[in-house]
Amino acid sequence: MTDFSKPMTDYLYGRHAIQAALTAGQNLNKIWIVEGATANLAQILAIASDRGIPVAKADRRKLDGMVAGENHQGIVASLAEENFTDLDDLLDSIRDQGEDRFLVLLDGLEDPHNVGAVLRTAEAAGAQGMVITKHRSVGLTGSVAKAAAGALARVPVARVVNLVSAMEQLQKDGFWIIGADQDAPELFTRSKLTGPVAVVVGAEGKGMSRLAYERCDMVVRIPMMGETGSLNASVAAGVLMYEIVRQRGLGKR
Repeated sequence: MTDFSKPMTDYLYGRHAIQAALTAGQNLNKIWIVEGATANLAQILAIASDRGIPVAKADRRKLDGMVAGENHQGIVASLAEENFTDLDDLLDSIRDQGEDRFLVLLDGLEDPHNVGAVLRTAEAAGAQGMVITKHRSVGLTGSVAKAAAGALARVPVARVVNLVSAMEQLQKDGFWIIGADQDAPELFTRSKLTGPVAVVVGAEGKGMSRLAYERCDMVVRIPMMGETGSLNASVAAGVLMYEIVRQRGLGKR
């Protein structure tokens, strides 16, 4: 019997998010649909049937409880743990990208909407993967998938125990690690952001941890003209990612 009291971190919800996950081959354990909604979910149900994913009917109250009242659009799916990839496997999969390798590292982000927004921008900017930590960070929740608007199904995510150790591994593999801090002396637009790069996105309100900051090859500053002390984490990440796109000349394509 499904335990509907489980936290929503195990669930993906919404038609677009679930269809994108299925189309991309993402692993789902089970799908629940609200009674009477099958006519609007025909394509999703067909893919689920082809892949052997069980589908069950549930009343709307149960679905509401599974996702803590979020707008599920009459469909909820449970995410499989194997949706995470191993960092070594991620690096092997992008080895042929050479100088164009591009990763995003999350240092303690806990807001699922921020994580989903970073993931969505990373996919749009051509990043080939994301690295998150097992602790002090939100997992691949339904809210993350919803905010990512399908990007979760297209960007592999590696989960590591220690982010600094992962940064060291990336550096040994030829990556240039770039972080952002409002007190850094160098502007991001005056920094060389080409070659294999990994952008570190610091936590909301706190920024990067001290150890992650010290492990970066370069820490750059995004100028702030107004009274606001700092940018939202996902916005700052987007600014840096698209400066990488600009410097690589990819924006001209």
